Amino acid sequence: MMPIKSNQAISDTFVNDIKSIIDYGRRQAYKAVGKSQIETYWKIGQRIVEEEQNGEERAQYGKHLLVQLSEKLLADYGTSYSDRNLRSYRQFYLSFKNIEIWNELVPNLTWTHIRKVLPVNNDEARIWYLTQASQCMWSTETLGRNISSQYYERRLAHQRENPDKKHGIAIAPYTEKDPMEYIKNPTIAEFMGFRRETKYSESQLEQALIDNLEKFILELGRGFAFVERQQHIASDLDDFYIDLVFYNFRMKRFVIFEIKTHEMTHADVGQLDMYVRMYDDLVKAEDDNPTIGVLLCTDTSSTIARYSVLNESNQLFAAKYMTYMPTEEELRQEIERQKQFFLDHHKND
Repeated sequence: MMPIKSNQAISDTFVNDIKSIIDYGRRQAYKAVGKSQIETYWKIGQRIVEEEQNGEERAQYGKHLLVQLSEKLLADYGTSYSDRNLRSYRQFYLSFKNIEIWNELVPNLTWTHIRKVLPVNNDEARIWYLTQASQCMWSTETLGRNISSQYYERRLAHQRENPDKKHGIAIAPYTEKDPMEYIKNPTIAEFMGFRRETKYSESQLEQALIDNLEKFILELGRGFAFVERQQHIASDLDDFYIDLVFYNFRMKRFVIFEIKTHEMTHADVGQLDMYVRMYDDLVKAEDDNPTIGVLLCTDTSSTIARYSVLNESNQLFAAKYMTYMPTEEELRQEIERQKQFFLDHHKND
């Protein structure tokens, strides 16, 4: 039997295997800790609400309850139990009263994710944000931006009237493959660095989007992958160049974007329609769904939408883009304006 040399080097494969085991164990531990933390905060919120309801002078009692409770907890348990955080735990319980359903829906989110959505007033929007954050692996920063930019409200699925007229927003029949779930109006592109009053050409705007491609894809939404810029399409008569081409693997279809630095025109809509038809004929595979075309412009026009092929096609969309982040109220007003634009040219759908 040969003696083992004491200075014999261990293999990189062996070391990497051990590291993988440790990393996996840590991730599982972090998950367990995170889940336990969330359940703890939910139970605290539940107990606070029970105590408030049992108070004889409910309003006055509730006003001082969290301050007094915080004073009792801070010394032993730290700042996680400030009166501000206790209010968040209370709101968490009131917003999500079934903790088991919560665990099934979004098991991979952190408390920071949850805290981000608590100020959202709309119950459906709150659930939607958390579900998408879980499925799309949104960071807390991405989730925060999507909430502040009113992502949920900007979806065409939200802006369209529900077919049964029972709801102000669209619920059924939209699915994960429906373009209405992915096209937003307006599109917010403050990440390009332009000021509100900045003048720029179409090529400069296109370049700014390419320079910030990762952020632009996050703004576009779920399932988008970049294909090509200025993609060349040749026909028997001429050569054409499409501004930006993406593929959405959830919808299983190509999505082409034409970018204009002016309000939409009939010519813009006609050009987009031609590109979509050519793409379906020359590029789309048999197992791809029909191509979608999106016209991004500085403003939309209900008149043009009503009296152009935009009104007849379920493959063409127009959306306003904003190169700056508007105020909450400005954005809310713009969403309502774009909602009316959308309804005006889809009245016959």
